[in-house]
Amino acid sequence: MIPRRRATASPPATPAPGPRHPAPASLAAPAPSQEAPARSGGPAAPPVLAARSLFAGYGAAAVVRDLSLEVRAGEVVVLLGPNGAGKTTTLLTLAGALPPISGEVHWLGAPTTAPLHGRARAGLSLVPEDRSVIMSLTVRENLRVGRCDPDLALATFPELEPHLDRRAGLLSGGQQQMVTLARALARRPIALLADELSLGLAPRIVTRLLSAVRAAANDGLAVLLVEQHVRSALTIADRVYVLRHGALAWSGTAAEADANRDALASAYLPLA
Repeated sequence: MIPRRRATASPPATPAPGPRHPAPASLAAPAPSQEAPARSGGPAAPPVLAARSLFAGYGAAAVVRDLSLEVRAGEVVVLLGPNGAGKTTTLLTLAGALPPISGEVHWLGAPTTAPLHGRARAGLSLVPEDRSVIMSLTVRENLRVGRCDPDLALATFPELEPHLDRRAGLLSGGQQQMVTLARALARRPIALLADELSLGLAPRIVTRLLSAVRAAANDGLAVLLVEQHVRSALTIADRVYVLRHGALAWSGTAAEADANRDALASAYLPLA
C-alpha cells in the first residue's frame, strides 16, 4: 500500500442543509442527506473536501447551482449524471481550476480559495478526463515529471514495469491511463478527484483502474469519482450523488443507488 500524507484537520465546518431535490416517488427510498453519516465512537472528523451551496460555471453563467456535497477520508464518492449535468465543472471547481461563482469549497474543514497548484501542494490530486501523459516521454519520465517515485507507482500498477523506458505514446489507452492514475496516487495525496477514468477503455482495464482506486481509499484516501460506467462504479463506491441540469437530484449510499438503479437511470440517467 502507498502511504498517504497525514491530514491535519481544521475545526469542523457548520453542516450544510439537507438536499432540496428529493427523489421521485417511483424510487424505493427517499433522497438521504447530502452529508456522510457520522461514525460512532466519537466526534466525526470534518470532510477532507466539501462544497457548500456552490454555484460554479464559466464567467457569470452558472452550470452548477446550489450544490452541497462532501468526501471523507477512506471513502469513494461517485458523482453521476447525464452529459451536461455539471459533473466536470464540479470537479474543476473543487480542484481550484475554476473559481466558484458563489458558495464555498472547504478543504480539511476550512474554506479555501487556493488555486489548483496550491491545492495540489496541499495534497489534492486531479485526474482529468483526457489522459495527461506526455506522449514523447517514457513512462519513467512521465512519473518523474509528476514528482512521484516510480517504485511507489509500480506498487499500484506492477504491470507497468516492463514499459518504464517505453515512450508513453506507444502504450495502449489502458496503459496510458494506468500511468496517469499511478502518477496521481504515487504523490501520496489526501484526496483524489478523477474524471471518467474508464472513457473508451475495455471492461477489464476499467475493473483494474477502479480496483486501484478502491484500494487507495481503503488506505485512507478520499476519492470523488465521475464515472460513466454506473454498474462498475457502484461496486467500489460508498456513496453517490446524482446531478441533473446542474443541481443535486439524488444522494444516498451505493447500496441504495444499486437497489434503485433502474429507477435512477429512468429518472436521471437517460444516457447511463
